[in-house]
Amino acid sequence: MKEERSDDNRIFGGAPCLVRFGVILHFPPEEHSLGDFFLKNDLDFMHRALSLAKLGEGRTRPNPLVGAVLVKDGTIVGEGYHQNYGGPHAEIHALHMAGSKAKGSTLYVTLEPCYHHGKTPPCCQAVVEAGIERVVCAVGDPNPLVAGKGISYLNEHGVDTSVGLAIQEATKLNEIFFHHITRKRPFVILKSAMSLDGKIATWSGNSKWISSEASRQHVHVIRNKVAAIVVGVGTVLKDDPTLTTRLVGKVGVNPVRIVMDSAGRTPLDARLFKTLEQAPVIIVTTRRIAPERLSAYEQLGATVVVLDTEIRTDMVRQLLTYLGERHIDSVLVEGGGTLVESFIQAHAVDKYIVYIAPLIIGGKHAPTPVEGVGIDKLSDAPRFERMVVSEIGGDVVIEAYPRQSEQEAV
Repeated sequence: MKEERSDDNRIFGGAPCLVRFGVILHFPPEEHSLGDFFLKNDLDFMHRALSLAKLGEGRTRPNPLVGAVLVKDGTIVGEGYHQNYGGPHAEIHALHMAGSKAKGSTLYVTLEPCYHHGKTPPCCQAVVEAGIERVVCAVGDPNPLVAGKGISYLNEHGVDTSVGLAIQEATKLNEIFFHHITRKRPFVILKSAMSLDGKIATWSGNSKWISSEASRQHVHVIRNKVAAIVVGVGTVLKDDPTLTTRLVGKVGVNPVRIVMDSAGRTPLDARLFKTLEQAPVIIVTTRRIAPERLSAYEQLGATVVVLDTEIRTDMVRQLLTYLGERHIDSVLVEGGGTLVESFIQAHAVDKYIVYIAPLIIGGKHAPTPVEGVGIDKLSDAPRFERMVVSEIGGDVVIEAYPRQSEQEAV
């Protein structure tokens, strides 16, 4: 068990959070059966629910990740998480486990219980019918079909409710869902790996491997979370990647593979086409593509999207609109400096993840993570906030979000 201190004093929707300070106990959910442990307070139970929610990563989209814990007399009597799209929600799994013990219990849930009929009946109704006395919710659901209606329904039926406990963790857990449901376009994560002096390869193009094995495995964890991965045709020509998810000890979910290829240069014998049974491939191109090349890609089984522009920033915007309309809720950009520059110039990046390896490459001709002309004035440089710095396998990892003023509607 790992111990750490927590003091969450946040406020959500005008209602104060349930503030607790104490020792937080963390343990892998799959290693403990019901009744193996006793958690002491509300924050402990919510952290348990958050850890359960993460077990659904990659399998619930476009629905959110949700975990639920039912507690009675200080003991967990039921728990569950949303396991896959179209399946029972977290609250329902917890209720089934608890059975008659659910009556008079407290429900800890990471997201506001649903109010509407979708693939499954509304969870609010099931909560009331089970006789649950209290619901502690981490964060409200921005989905217009829910958006406070779930909490209102519970209050109207005599259930005591609190919203806002562990809101920061719960919001980050579902940052993809929150972004997609409110902006109707994918949440874009840009990933780069570079040396201490900001190089992604040597002057001759050698780049294997700058980052550590642990960092490269972490990238596969990210791939498992996103719906699509985007590279430029240059990456395909240089590396011939499969762009699949390869996790240690578990089966991952493969993202849709997208290649930005304005002239149809992707080889017909690329490994992407040989692994179509694992995940779809989309070739994003322009009117410059030869008709016979387009037809050849389609005969291989790929989808070809022909954009009506050759301006790279406009291509990015049109691609994100296309993906949003098809409920692709997230994109990982893994391309070279030219593709990265296009997404940055389009103000289309929602989160940056940079792996910095402890080595120096040097050379004025060695490529950097962002190519192109670059900015003219420092006042025009994109700036970031909410930076998180960690260490993986000897590499420094920085997660950062652009300031709201840096982003435009795409």
